[in-house]
Amino acid sequence: MANKVLIYLLRRDLRVADNPILHEIGRLNSQSQKPFTHVLPLYIFPAQQVEVSGFISSQDAKSPYPEARSQTGNFWRCGHLRSKFLAESVWEVKKGFQALNSDLVIRVGMIGDVIKQILDGFEQSGDTEVTGLWITEEVAVEEKREERAIRREMKNRGKDFKVFIDEKYLVDDRDLPFDKPNDVPDVFTSYKKMVEPLRDAPRRTHPKPSSLPPLPSNIPEQISPFSIPSNLNDLIAALHKPLGSNLGLKNPPKMPQSGASTAIPFPGGESAGHDRIKHLLSAGALTTYKDTRNGLLGVDFSSKFSAHLALGCITARQVHFYMLDFENGSTDIGKGAQGYGKGENKGTGHMRFELLWRDYMRLVAWKFGPRLFRPEGFRNDTSAKWSYDTNAVRRWQEGTTGTGLIDASQRELFLTGYTSNRARQNVASYLAKHLGLDWRLGAEWYECCLVDYDVHSNWGNWQYTAGVGNDPREGGGGRKFNPVKQASDYDSKAEYVMAWVPETRGLKPEEAWQYFTIKDEGKKKKMGEEAEEPMVRIQWSAKKGGPGRR
Repeated sequence: MANKVLIYLLRRDLRVADNPILHEIGRLNSQSQKPFTHVLPLYIFPAQQVEVSGFISSQDAKSPYPEARSQTGNFWRCGHLRSKFLAESVWEVKKGFQALNSDLVIRVGMIGDVIKQILDGFEQSGDTEVTGLWITEEVAVEEKREERAIRREMKNRGKDFKVFIDEKYLVDDRDLPFDKPNDVPDVFTSYKKMVEPLRDAPRRTHPKPSSLPPLPSNIPEQISPFSIPSNLNDLIAALHKPLGSNLGLKNPPKMPQSGASTAIPFPGGESAGHDRIKHLLSAGALTTYKDTRNGLLGVDFSSKFSAHLALGCITARQVHFYMLDFENGSTDIGKGAQGYGKGENKGTGHMRFELLWRDYMRLVAWKFGPRLFRPEGFRNDTSAKWSYDTNAVRRWQEGTTGTGLIDASQRELFLTGYTSNRARQNVASYLAKHLGLDWRLGAEWYECCLVDYDVHSNWGNWQYTAGVGNDPREGGGGRKFNPVKQASDYDSKAEYVMAWVPETRGLKPEEAWQYFTIKDEGKKKKMGEEAEEPMVRIQWSAKKGGPGRR
């Protein structure tokens, strides 16, 4: 009897717990009449998003694919830190499958090409029948293109193809009061009212299966000229090899010798994501989350769930139920911490609010499709005249603008793969509103650098700040942040700026916020271009007081 193989293609669902596809596989495998005898879990590093030429084993061979670079700025689409976090997450779920008597097969290339090669290989073996291929739905343009390519291939071969609802979000798609993209509200508040109360909204999580059907024995090899490393370190090395050390920057930021450290010190993967949730509950940090979330320095001022959520290492509803048990006092996790057993508090409530924002940004991307990536944005605003000044972009990337908050954030981003939400808003506003540069350059640089890159949230938030997104304000263009006032409000002693821009240490806070204001001419000259030729001179004084413009 021929082996009957089901292929499960993972993309951004890198977990074994709360996984609807594995739950369904387990259910069907428990039946007496099993529709398949083997399961092939498969992850493909997609060549258009992640540079794969480092997987080529021969020095004489060349990649059949174009370099994975962005369209506007020609940046690498997946830089060192993001690719490392991705590799860790893939390897972690590989170990998760191994614990279930299975494994994760890793391949590289364009997804359509790899799937075709695997199907051809099984057909040629003569003793294996692929019964179907299952994937989790993704709504962004490239992912929908992948889905269509696989659907065509499976249909041409008369094979089953099934797309499962993406259940890593807080509110399940089946519980939304609409089922068409055009019905997604243009304003977040309207959407929020449709699905409240949030504490009652999520569906229950799926349990982790106890085991899975075995791998098929004759899995087709990786297509030439690529080869797949056998351990995590070599996998990371292959991803890093073609990128160079500086991501194309002539004068990249350097890690300060002291006083600065990453705000996201944990690795990728499912277990690290769960450990993070448990830590924050035990520390009482989710109870205080609403009061601390605008911080700039440290690890626990915000949740840092975003990286694990983006890759589906954890799900929003898993976070919800961890918090629910904490609020109800029905778990030992966080016992004795502030807020334990006292119901929903403003911190846990606001965390649900932020998780819903992630849901909403995905739905907006579903609604507007390719307009997520167009300069005119969701608003179809063609009035803005975006520029592209190579030198200005370079200074912005390298963190040498002359504005302390911007420089600190850009250096932290490059060196650690993370920067706070408060800093991101200011950096985006600075690029689009103060410099007038094409906002897509910022979105692409963040795609390259951020370990928590999420296509919907990243591009949607850049549009929002640039004034071409779904901003409820009339005209959409009013979100211009004053990074000096913002530094005064959120970094009053310039501790964040001085941590990441060490040359500002010893200056007065207001001088660290804008270097051209340095009174000591010797210190000012030592700062160089950033102080003598700042990209923007923002007129603001702490002595004036008052709320000011953002």
